[in-house]
Amino acid sequence: MGKAIALRADFDGPQLRLLARRTKNANQGRRLLALAEIYDGSSRSRAAQVGGVGRQIVRDWVERFNARGPEGLIDGKAPGNKPKLSDAQRQALVEIIEKGPTPELHGVIRWRLADLVKWLEDQFKVTIDETNVSRVLKTFGYVKLSARPRHHAQDEAALEAFKKGASQPSWQRSVCGWRAGPR
Repeated sequence: MGKAIALRADFDGPQLRLLARRTKNANQGRRLLALAEIYDGSSRSRAAQVGGVGRQIVRDWVERFNARGPEGLIDGKAPGNKPKLSDAQRQALVEIIEKGPTPELHGVIRWRLADLVKWLEDQFKVTIDETNVSRVLKTFGYVKLSARPRHHAQDEAALEAFKKGASQPSWQRSVCGWRAGPR
């Protein structure tokens, strides 16, 4: 059987109980109370009962407390999953969006998320879904909404002529005039 790890000498039971009362973090308070039991001379098994955990967890708390003090008993943020796209792949994605698709090469006239997923798979052999591509693009300031696509062979002169001619509304004054009062 191994020897118990000694607690730091710069704290005692009453100090830890005071810190446990003042903390806003419930888990830290529970851990401080368990360690206060050890300072008061109770067994590690009793400290584990107070903390609601096993003796191995109490040992881990003692190591964290000895290394970093009471702040070491606060839950840290989990690191999360590793990103599927590297920084170089993210930059390549941004560059291809900025350049826009080439219809002959990419087979599309505007980028959709599904097209970008396929491009990433073809280019980098990375399998990623549309939601994650959307999140990556959002971090770079892109939004899912896009301008209405324009056909590459569209005649600008014919479009302007149509806008000036037939599409103008012909406003006329109403024959009845303005009716006062409720309808």
